Amino acid sequence: MHIRLINPNSTASMTAQALESALRVKHENTQVSAVNPISAPASIEGEADEAMAVPGLLAEIRKGESQGVDAYVIACFDDPGLHAAREVAQGPVIGICQAAVQTAMMISRRFSVVTTLPRSVSIIEDLISEYGADRHCRNVRAINLPVLGLEENPAEAEQRLLGEIEVAKREDRAEAIILGCAGMSSLCDRLRVATGVPVIDGVTVAIKFAEALLGTGYSTSKVNTYGYPREKASGCRIRA
Repeated sequence: MHIRLINPNSTASMTAQALESALRVKHENTQVSAVNPISAPASIEGEADEAMAVPGLLAEIRKGESQGVDAYVIACFDDPGLHAAREVAQGPVIGICQAAVQTAMMISRRFSVVTTLPRSVSIIEDLISEYGADRHCRNVRAINLPVLGLEENPAEAEQRLLGEIEVAKREDRAEAIILGCAGMSSLCDRLRVATGVPVIDGVTVAIKFAEALLGTGYSTSKVNTYGYPREKASGCRIRA
């Protein structure tokens, strides 16, 4: 099986970091490749960034369909373009937020999310509600560090994450923690060991969800909602 990891932003180093995390957990017979559009924002931090990233994301999925890719992982915690991507793809499309939330609900009764900037909190809260996890999510916290800051100052990012996880354990009574950014995936194991609480990285669990769905023969339903987009003419015609 061939799973393609798509980083919707244009920062190639973040794509490489997410791919490294994915390769650590994939089955030996699974092929995982990773791409990112070059025309997207350098990071996704808000609704406008998401909107600008989606066309490139869908273009990469269409390219993958022509190359025989079996499933896709969208490596951005806002799950941008997830439903549109499922219309375009035949195989499963997994958003790392949805995968992480479902995992947290299977291994704990209450969890908190730790993300990058405060402006992302409401977006993640809406996603958690959409995924039916309101009763289980106790808080969405932010370390107040930009997405690209995770690469620029990894030591500071790790310390801020450690501090916020400890606060979530104490104040939220969180039994599991979700890392709310794909750029945090390389820190997951160390944070788990340091804090003694299950720390969930959406990139790695999304890869395993994709493997499970493909291994059991499931693909995206093309009945109604996720049916392929109808072909339409583009542009407009002006009558003389």
